[in-house]
Amino acid sequence: MKNTLKILAAGTTLAFASVSAHAADNFVGLTWGETSNNVQRSGSLKQNLPNQNFDRVIDDSSTWGIRAGQMTDAGRYYATYENQSGTSGPFKLRQQNLLGSYDAFVPIAERTNLFVGGTLGLIKLEQESTGFSRDSDIGYAAGVQAGLLHQVANTNASVEGGYRYLRSNASTDLNPRGGSNLGSLDLKSSEQFYIGVNYNF
Repeated sequence: MKNTLKILAAGTTLAFASVSAHAADNFVGLTWGETSNNVQRSGSLKQNLPNQNFDRVIDDSSTWGIRAGQMTDAGRYYATYENQSGTSGPFKLRQQNLLGSYDAFVPIAERTNLFVGGTLGLIKLEQESTGFSRDSDIGYAAGVQAGLLHQVANTNASVEGGYRYLRSNASTDLNPRGGSNLGSLDLKSSEQFYIGVNYNF
């Protein structure tokens, strides 16, 4: 995992460097939102746990994120790390995102932009359920986002609100301790509504 994350971080750094000549500002930011997942069961898991809805495990779960990037008048490039987890009965899932994104700006008012963009990166899905062996997997993430970004007057701060949709292929097994594998959980998609604050420097 460490090597994969290093490769993604290096690629994001190169992308930022390629536009540094046009960057008006660097920025860092914090986000908070609520994430919900679309989790599908393998055929064997449907047979072994026919009544369990795993979409409820991470459903409107609080999500904190940190980001850093570069911003121009036309748009911004940035890297984001996020962590969220949820439980439903004995089942617990944790999701970590490492993402690189680009947003294009569309001015709609003074100091206010609509942004629309795309995201690529990695998702680590961890199964930490009570009575089951821990398991994890790293899959790709690809998606889109949109929202509003407002520059606070006479400051270096900006605030935003947005929505993001990601597709993924991360998967994890449900293996009871001392028993046989019941099947796998497949994370097909993830969506998040969020708010954030940024500081330009």
